[in-house]
Amino acid sequence: MKRRVVITGLGTINSLGHNVDEFWAGIKSEKCGVGLITRTDPTELSTKVAAEVKDFKASDMMDKKDARKMALCTQFAVIAAGEAVKDAGLTEGNFNPERAGAIIGNGIGGFEITESSHKSLFEKGPQRTPPMTIPKLISNEIPGNVAITYGLKGPCWVVTTACASATDAIGNAMMTIQSGRADAIVAGGSEASITQLGVAGFNVIGALSTKYNDEPQKASRPFDKDRDGFVIGEGAACLVLEELEHAKARGAQIYAELAGYGNTCDAYHLTAPNPEGEGATRAIKLALEDAGMKPEDIDYVNAHGTSTPTNDPIETKSIKDALGDHAYKIKVSSTKGMTGHCIGGAGAVEAIICVKAIQDGFYPATINLDEPDPACDLDYVPNKGVEGEINVAMSNSLGFGGHNSIVIIKKFTE
Repeated sequence: MKRRVVITGLGTINSLGHNVDEFWAGIKSEKCGVGLITRTDPTELSTKVAAEVKDFKASDMMDKKDARKMALCTQFAVIAAGEAVKDAGLTEGNFNPERAGAIIGNGIGGFEITESSHKSLFEKGPQRTPPMTIPKLISNEIPGNVAITYGLKGPCWVVTTACASATDAIGNAMMTIQSGRADAIVAGGSEASITQLGVAGFNVIGALSTKYNDEPQKASRPFDKDRDGFVIGEGAACLVLEELEHAKARGAQIYAELAGYGNTCDAYHLTAPNPEGEGATRAIKLALEDAGMKPEDIDYVNAHGTSTPTNDPIETKSIKDALGDHAYKIKVSSTKGMTGHCIGGAGAVEAIICVKAIQDGFYPATINLDEPDPACDLDYVPNKGVEGEINVAMSNSLGFGGHNSIVIIKKFTE
């Protein structure tokens, strides 16, 4: 018998809010977090829109001295982890810190630190390189700072699998708890790459939307025939995962159970998915097998749904190939129309959406879906969320490099 893993705490900061309540209220009201880029000068960028965290000042949400030692992606993660830890009621004395850890996904690291330190190097010389350059830009400092801040002395590492990073972090945290190597893990993802290099780098490979610079809130439009690329987002999300008996012994609230995880690689192309979607199909099937479920058990799929011409029809095919006729009987949505694409943080943001969808009995909408691509023929909950019982939700994350990662979350029952 595998140790059961449950979700006892949630935390996030993203373009829709600075905490889970604000975020979920935004999702339920179909709010769009996309606007004009303000974090960097977009004048010479082809894309001028992004889903930024609004009204953010790190010193309002964490110790000012600590914030100065962290890249933005780390600040986001520490804030989201803090909300999740508090929500879970993890306090000194009710858990063993040596059996609690932090596993956080990240795609790119402290990009703004890389850019500013590089500029300093060439303008002022090597001896004037900012002394915190390396500790701030390397991505392992994200879980490292989470562990330091909240006293987590067990497993601690970063997962970097592009847009699948956070889902892989959650899946690896689940397996670590199942193996008996930890009792509780803060798992999730974070990203902050709305910079000159970040946006320009995605632009030159044609990944970002450039068509809706004058109408930012229409730019991310998953499964719509007029989509032209994803909208870059930022933020972090963390979940506290615990072994069931450990959570019950603490008297912890239990939001849901993490039931299954599947992970594959296309081994096909650096940035493009296999056109047949076979890697994602296998990942879904592996997640179902891990959960001991059949396709008919799935009620809702939170799709990767990036709003790129390539992803959406291929992911649709993968869902149909994996779930068969049942794919036409369930609801599938991409919430990236509201949040943008948070890259390494996306899977955790969307895992929280799945948890809250189960809790509230609410299927989130795919906004900006005005005319579906004929190749995208599932029920994507267009433009307006609907109420309905959800017992099992599946979250898809597909990343550059051919990474395919799936988690299945179900309503908790004894």
